[in-house]
Amino acid sequence: MSINDSNSVNHVNQLLAALPRSQYQRLLPHLHSVQLTEREIIYQSQETIRYAYFPEQGLISLVTILENGATIEVGRVGKEGIVGLSAILGANSSMYSAMVLIAGSTMKLEVEILKQEFHRGEELQRLLLLYIQARLNQVMQNTACYSQHLIEQRFARLLLSLHDCLQQKQFALTQELIATTLGVRRASVNNAAINLQKAKIIDYSRGNITIINRSGLERSACECYSTIKTEFQKLFSFNVK
Repeated sequence: MSINDSNSVNHVNQLLAALPRSQYQRLLPHLHSVQLTEREIIYQSQETIRYAYFPEQGLISLVTILENGATIEVGRVGKEGIVGLSAILGANSSMYSAMVLIAGSTMKLEVEILKQEFHRGEELQRLLLLYIQARLNQVMQNTACYSQHLIEQRFARLLLSLHDCLQQKQFALTQELIATTLGVRRASVNNAAINLQKAKIIDYSRGNITIINRSGLERSACECYSTIKTEFQKLFSFNVK
């Protein structure tokens, strides 16, 4: 079924919204709404995953932390997805950490409950498998992005993702958090922000970013933005019944 099917659920998280009402009703007693704060760590690398999270607002960054303390983002999850996929695939822990990039609400579900529903082999399983495919494509695209594209392009891509997620042109985001997400130095983020500000694409002051020219931001971003966005749009256009 598609997300627009009349039997689907009216829900903010797109994966939950795409479920048939009967499957959603089985999950509903176990779903709990929680608020996540900026920079909150949902789980660390190698930590046992006990809960899956279906974001409704905000954005969660999946980050690998190297021995020297350097970070690199391997994925980004908003209202289109789920955090905690490793547990569904049979692993008790994840190789990466999950950090809240933008504060917001999320639905929290015990992994064991999600596993039970997944192994029924119904629409939830097929939908999550399609989502896993989209996430793998995201990871592979990120690998190419980090090696080939300029920091300014990657920064613009991040801002576009935030705009899509929050549906607002202004948001608070420190250079330190941006640097952690992109795996670069704060000075590099500062230079990229200055260039975009000089081009009258954004306004950036004291951790507050305002997108002035969305079209200009799209031209400044690398092609990875549209490639990954298209992958997740295709996910919800599939008929999984």
